[in-house]
Parts: sequence; C-alpha cells; structure tokens
Amino acid sequence: MRPYTGPAILGYGFRPFFLSACIFATLAIPLWLAIWRGAASLDGTFSPTDWHIHEMLFGYAGAVIAGFLFTAVPNWTGRMPRRGLSLALLAALWPTGRLAVAGVLGLSPFFVAAIDVAFLVAIAGITAVEIVAGRNWRNLKVVVPVSLLALANAGYHAEAAMQGEADIARRLGMGLVVFLILLIGGRVIPSFTRNWLAARNAARLPAPFARFDGIALALTGPALIWWTVAPYGPVTAVLLTIAAVAQAARLSRWCGLATLRNPLLLMLHAAFAFVPLGFVALAAAALGWAFAATGLHLLGIGAIGGMTAAVMMRATQGHTGRPLQADRLLVAAFCLIGAAALVRAGSTVLTFDAITAAAVLWTLGFGALTYRLAPWLIGASVSKRTANPAPARG
Repeated sequence: MRPYTGPAILGYGFRPFFLSACIFATLAIPLWLAIWRGAASLDGTFSPTDWHIHEMLFGYAGAVIAGFLFTAVPNWTGRMPRRGLSLALLAALWPTGRLAVAGVLGLSPFFVAAIDVAFLVAIAGITAVEIVAGRNWRNLKVVVPVSLLALANAGYHAEAAMQGEADIARRLGMGLVVFLILLIGGRVIPSFTRNWLAARNAARLPAPFARFDGIALALTGPALIWWTVAPYGPVTAVLLTIAAVAQAARLSRWCGLATLRNPLLLMLHAAFAFVPLGFVALAAAALGWAFAATGLHLLGIGAIGGMTAAVMMRATQGHTGRPLQADRLLVAAFCLIGAAALVRAGSTVLTFDAITAAAVLWTLGFGALTYRLAPWLIGASVSKRTANPAPARG
C-alpha cells in the first residue's frame, strides 16, 4: 500500500461513512420525533413518514453499506482502497443527498432524486469495477443487491412523486437491506465466531457458509419479493414463515451461545436474530393478527440498526489497530438499540408512550456509539503492538 499523508478521516472508506452514519442516526430520529409531534417540519418532496423511512433505509443504511464495501473490497481484491480526494468527493455526495431530500437545497423533485440516487449508483459502480479488476468473481454477487437498492431508491422518488406517497418502494428497500444482512452477515458471523472459538480449542465450531445457507437464501428471496408486492394474505404469511424458519435454522448452526464471553461477537448473533422475529411478525400482520409496524421495526431497528452498529464497532476497531473488544459503553449502546426495537415493536400493547421511549433509546444508543467511535474514525490508527489489550472503561 502506498504511503498516505492526508487526513486520517480520508485514509480508508469506513472512516467518513461510518462517522456520517453514526452522527446522522443520532440526529435524525429526534428530528423525526419533533416532526411526528408537530413541533417541526421539512420542505422536502416526501411526506413526513416517507422521509423517515427513506432516510433510514437509503440514507443511514446506505452510508454504512458504502463504508463496509469500501473497506471489504480492497481486502477481497488486494487493490488500493479509495482514499484522499476521490473518497472526499464520494463522502460529500452523501450529505448533499440528505440535504436535498430534506428540502434544504430547494431543488426540484427531479434533481433531488438525481443527487440522492447518484450516491448508491456510484457505490455499486465502483464496487463492480474494483471486483472485476481484481478478478474476485466470488464476491461480484454483492453488487446485485446494491444495484437493486439504487433502483429501489429511484423508484421511491418516482412513486412518491406520482402517488404522493411511496408504498411498494418502501418494502422493496427494506427487503433489499435485510437481504444484504442475510448475505453478508451469513458469511462474516460464522467466520468470526469460528476463528474465535478455534483459538480457544472449542469442541464445536460454527457451520461455514455452504449449500444449506444458499437454500435458506433461496427461500427468503421470493418471500421478500412477494411481501413487497402483496404484503397481506395467506400466501405472504406462509412464505414469510418459511423464511423465518430458514433463517432461524441458519442462526442455530453458528454457536451463538458460545460467544457469551465475547460481547462484540454476541451482538452480531443477537442482531441477526431480529430477522426471523421480524419475519414472524410480518407473517402475523399479513393475516391481520398484528400491526405491520411491529415487524417493520423489528427489522428496521433491531436487525438493520443492530447489525450495522455491531459491524461499525468491529470494523472500526479492527482497521484502526485496536483490540476487538466491546467496552461497557459499546455494550450499552447496542443494548439501547435492541431495547428501542423491542419497545417500538410493542408500542401497540404498552401502556406508556412507546414511540417516544423508543426514539430516546435509539438516540442514546447511537449517541454513545458516536461518542466512542468518532475519535477512532477521525484520529490516526494505532500500532497493534502498542494497542491496549484491556477494554477501555465506558
């Protein structure tokens, strides 16, 4: 790797995008709560609900996906990572999209969509070019869901412009981000767990990604597609239930209980567990037995929020030379996000203002995450030889 003498924040892809995602997650939900209560408003092209859903899926999650890919792809291909000016331009495109969608820039719906969609198009394009140039054909498949996510974003803007509210594009975006978690998480979770358990001579190790996982994904993909088009009805319920069983079976093969002494690993397993829970809740909603918001927030807050938070913790520590250990503050951050998912999912039966409580829990969780990760993302990496092996106090 050629020497890099620029600012640390632009030295590797995960740095600007993880920092942006953490800050945005901390600020966006309090703003949404103010909008929901009627204390604030936005001048963007989306309705308040569409803005909330869009910014969590294509804004927050989009930044985390970019940070993950721009860090993983150089490892996959052995090629140079994006850094310096090229990374700065990409990093600047993301907040420009957030401002445009919020109506701050005063642009027409067409230009808002063009700026917003351009970010994911650029991420998918650069990822594809790097993987092809590095002849890393095995990982080329990851470009497909990212490209589809860019198309879903374009569809979100188009549907909102034509009908006044996005409907199908909401579920399509959610389904694609969840599928990315199933695809990528299904590889890294058993791999990380296996490495840790093998170093401790454990008798049982997680099953590696194999045909069983491919079958589980093949069962889940059609379920998500059907749910996107027809969220209600017995067929939807059956398909989602099958998907839930398939993903729960995958999770059971990864020795999650054996990671109780490693919170950083345990977080990945716990976040993945929200996927089958969310599928079951959506299946119940398809039959009219539950509200759709229950399943959506189990997936949105628990699976997407929890998994992205855990991945940002681990990737930031690993790529800045710090020990792969979760201190008390990081553990608390994850627990707060998980609690936010459970409280919001149970808002229809809880006797207190669960929506506000969930918003507070989420904000505290990501506030703590930002407080811990920001100095590491902005500052220089530390030598592994001098990194303190003991976890820092929260």
